[in-house]
This record gives sequence, structure tokens and C-alpha cells, in this order.
Amino acid sequence: MPSREKLRIVHCFRSPVGGIFRHVRDLCDAQRSAGHEVGIICDSTTGGSYEASLIAELEPRLSLGVKRTPMQRHIGLGDLTAARRAYGVVREMRPDVLHGHGAKGGVYARVFGTLMRMSGQRPARIYSPHGGSLHYAAETATGRFFFSIERMMDRLTDHILFVSEYERRTFEQKVGVPRAPCTLVYNGLTADEFEPVQTLSDAADFLYIGMMRDLKGPDLFIDALALTENSLDRKLNAVMVGDGDGLDRYKGQAVQLGFGDRIRFLPARPAREAFSLARMMVVPSRAEAMPYIVLEALAAGRTLIASAVGGIPEILGEDSPALTWPDAEAIAQKMQMALADEKAFRALMPGTVDLRMRFGADVMAATIEKAYRASLDTKR
Repeated sequence: MPSREKLRIVHCFRSPVGGIFRHVRDLCDAQRSAGHEVGIICDSTTGGSYEASLIAELEPRLSLGVKRTPMQRHIGLGDLTAARRAYGVVREMRPDVLHGHGAKGGVYARVFGTLMRMSGQRPARIYSPHGGSLHYAAETATGRFFFSIERMMDRLTDHILFVSEYERRTFEQKVGVPRAPCTLVYNGLTADEFEPVQTLSDAADFLYIGMMRDLKGPDLFIDALALTENSLDRKLNAVMVGDGDGLDRYKGQAVQLGFGDRIRFLPARPAREAFSLARMMVVPSRAEAMPYIVLEALAAGRTLIASAVGGIPEILGEDSPALTWPDAEAIAQKMQMALADEKAFRALMPGTVDLRMRFGADVMAATIEKAYRASLDTKR
């Protein structure tokens, strides 16, 4: 297929929140700018007012539109109805490339693409795990079930795009070496995201940004803050930004530990708006693939403490003193270290020049388009 030929690209994923949604939005803008026709299909039951505003902003720019239909998070009988409805929507969009993101989006895209081939359409079936089912432990019944599905889906896959070397290794360990061709493509930031963000004069000590669910570690953040207070015998304050099912539980945890209004809980908002609210940021995730929030924070010149999980060490460096285990006591030790000499701790962060070279949105989009075209050429 000639490189100048424009493509019809449809991105399929479940929940329009967090890193996957950010990744898809960046890809859509880059692909649209390259002249391709781009569209999205995702769940209509998740996401709050902030995500709705992002969709409303994005939709007019996409020639194939944003199609939303109910998609269950967990597998169940309702999946059959949801999948049938979603398949009808995708088929009408007539994609050359059907790119599935996350566990549910990956299954839908590859099954739909295979069914479309039986009826004459021949889309390339692309899969980006973004962690997804890989977060499950291999020895659990749930893990074995999902990994068996991944092995079956491999036969329906034209190309797999991994967002970190960690994700690729984990896939091989838990699922097996994939039959489909694979490419490592780091998440990328736009040029304006490398502009520094200034800290407010009344900023809090620490900041958490993310979904309010245990996987992202907001409970660890609150416990670590309490441990740091007790160790230093000094009152601390923090801001926690995000939405999710566990929000009320984390608010209760903060009250129980005596923080009262010294931990402010704010709804989801653009990360760069939140960065100025505290002097230092903590990413206490229990599991990740390649989190955008770490890249965004470092590019904006923020001081960061982050769990050494997933692809995070590939960003900060394997031996970075800013890395910690996803454990309240370990995080508290890093908080104490950072507070002891904030200027020295800030100097431990990687430089923006290296970050630009490795994690640029232009590099990400170009590498992904190359994978698309290779899959289409092979298919032909």
C-alpha cells in the first residue's frame, strides 16, 4: 500500500477515562493531522463531566465521529447484546484499521475485524494491551481465564503495540510469545507539555492525581502521608485529584487518620491545572503499564515520587532514588527524604531533553502508522 494513501482508522476501547483515553486522543489528533479519517467507539456508561467535555471537544475534529454504546467491564451475558450492538456500529464505519485498546477493546476489535473479513471487509486488527488483563496474577483462576482468552485472540491479531518493555515481557511470561508481530511504542507528549508549570504560593506538600481505585494506590498515599507526619512530628497537607468508585472510602480514610480538611479532594481536571496545587507529586500505583501522568509531571518540571512498577522505571531510570515500592512505609520514607531537602530531591529528576527524544507524540504516531501499514501490506 503506498505510504501516501489515507486510511480510515477506528479506535475501540471501553472506558473513556485515564491513560487509555489520553493515548487515543493524542493518536486521533496526530492521525487526523496526517490526513486520515479517524473515529472512536467506546462505552457510554463510564466517565464523568470532565470526560464528557473532552469528548465534546474531540468529536467535531473526527470525520468518522465518536460513537458511544454500553460496554460491560466484566464478562457476562450482557456482553453478547453489547458486542452485537458495537459490531453494527463499527461495521458501518468501514475501517481500514481497527485498533483495540485495553482488554475489552482488544477483544472487540479483533473479533469484529475477523467477522468483517468474513463479509468482505478486510481491516487490519491492531491491539494495544495498556496493561489490561496483564495486571492479573498468573496463578489465579481469573488470571488463567483471561490469559487463555489472550492466547486465543493472538490468532486473530495482525499487530501488537506494547507501551513499555515491561508490558512486552509480562505478556510473554503470562500469555506466551505472541504469533503476531510486535512493536514497542512509548506513550508520547506534545511540545507544549514540556513547558514548566509554576507552583502556587499556597501549594500543598504533596499531590495525588489519578482514578480513585485501589490499583492506583490512593489508600497508600493517605497512609504514607500519616506515617510521614508521625515520623516528622509535623502537620502536612495534600491534594487528591480524581474520580472513581472508591472516592467516599478514601475520604473516610483521610478523616479517620485525622487529616480533616488538610487533604483536599478535587474532581478530575487537566493534569497541568493540578500540578501547581502542590510542591511534590506521588504516583503510588500498585500496577501500571506506561502511565501518562508520570511523563506529564516530569515534562512539566514537577518533583516526583513513583512506584517502581510497570514501565515507570523505564521513564525515571532503573536506579532512580525517586522510585519506591507500592507500600505505605516505603512511600513515607521517600516523602521524608524529599521534605528533608526539596531542592536536592528535585535535581534527581530526568532532564526534559532526554524525555522529548524518547517520549514525543510525533515519534509515537509515526511508529504506530508504520505498524498499521505493515499489517495492511501483509494482509494484501
